[in-house]
Amino acid sequence: MEFIHASSMKTFLNNGVASEQLLFPENSTSKRVTITRVTVPPGAEQPRHTHKKSEQIWIALSGCGLLLLADEQTKEFTAGDVVRFAAKDVHGLKNASDENFQYMSVTSPPINFRKAYGDEK
Repeated sequence: MEFIHASSMKTFLNNGVASEQLLFPENSTSKRVTITRVTVPPGAEQPRHTHKKSEQIWIALSGCGLLLLADEQTKEFTAGDVVRFAAKDVHGLKNASDENFQYMSVTSPPINFRKAYGDEK
């Protein structure tokens, strides 16, 4: 068993987006997943990007967001929805609402998102 204490969870910030690392390579020995709770404030955006070797599953927890997909496509993403991105799938998110949008992200194999948020050690 591995217990992750709240004090070992890091939160990275980038353009207002808060990425809380619940289980990641710095606080877990898991070789299978990273689990992240992401909060996107009104008007904030995670630009389109890809992950070369990892897939991600996003579970919308609260609010309403807009998925930013390949070829400038978009799709509404609201509380209760689940989306899976295969490795190399283009994805991002924009919060065009007036309330925080929050989702849980499960990434496999794990990624340490510190660098992506400009939070170098």
